[in-house]
Amino acid sequence: MTTPAPIPGGTAPIAPRHRPQLPSFVTTRQGATGLLLFIAVLATAAFGPLFAPYDIAEPIGVPGNPPVPGAPLGLDQLGRDVLSRFLNGGAPVILLAAVSVIVAYAVGVQLGMIAGLNHGRFVDSMIMRVVDVFIAFPPLLLLLVLISGSGSSPIVVAGGIALVLFPGVTRIVRSATQEVSTSGFIDAAVVRGESPTAIMYREIFPNIVQTVLADVGIRFSTAIVLAASLNFLGLGSRPPAANWGLMVAENRLIMGSNIWATVAPALMLGVLVISVNLIADAHVKSLGRSKGGAA
Repeated sequence: MTTPAPIPGGTAPIAPRHRPQLPSFVTTRQGATGLLLFIAVLATAAFGPLFAPYDIAEPIGVPGNPPVPGAPLGLDQLGRDVLSRFLNGGAPVILLAAVSVIVAYAVGVQLGMIAGLNHGRFVDSMIMRVVDVFIAFPPLLLLLVLISGSGSSPIVVAGGIALVLFPGVTRIVRSATQEVSTSGFIDAAVVRGESPTAIMYREIFPNIVQTVLADVGIRFSTAIVLAASLNFLGLGSRPPAANWGLMVAENRLIMGSNIWATVAPALMLGVLVISVNLIADAHVKSLGRSKGGAA
């Protein structure tokens, strides 16, 4: 399409502006629902502490009391306000899961591209043998062994969850890299004398980034479940910290008197996992539609 010529004696026409487009998955009902739920959970975790009416460690009444006007979610097993602890309990879980996923991808993407680019060689074999060793360990068993030897600090827990996640990331990135590495533009880059690092980050990574993004939802959901499970087992956050997983463990014995002390944090964990899966599924489906449309 040619640009219109300027009108004699007038001003040149203004070029049309390119409006930023939303990701294609947002236009679907599934993707939009997942995104709205995810934003709601993030908003609760980020801004909830600003609206907490009481201190998270302050007993204000009889332990296990049901909801009353001053405490709409009742009191926990120590008489603390459940609403205040609920509003403060989301950030630790989400931050821990996010850090774990970032570390897992930082390691897995590097190793996967190196292995895929050296398919069938010694480097590829060594990387995949290490990955197979970590896959052989049950996730919770690996975390329990690590925590028992190094403590349950957030750094140790995040590193342990990353160790559980990175093997799967490495396998997926390796497979995607192998597909891309047979393309002609990779051969052209080799002929031009580009270094392996330049080939990985200039040629390969931009062509596998959508595959990586499609996998993030699964890893993030797994990280959330593992983080919540460790807190439920008492191996994550320590009392009196507020944490959704820890709240479920602390209040399971008073469900008969105040069920909301357990249901509220468990419900938010469930909504968080469901929202991430909805977004991931919608993203994968949108990739299929875009590929089909381009064919």
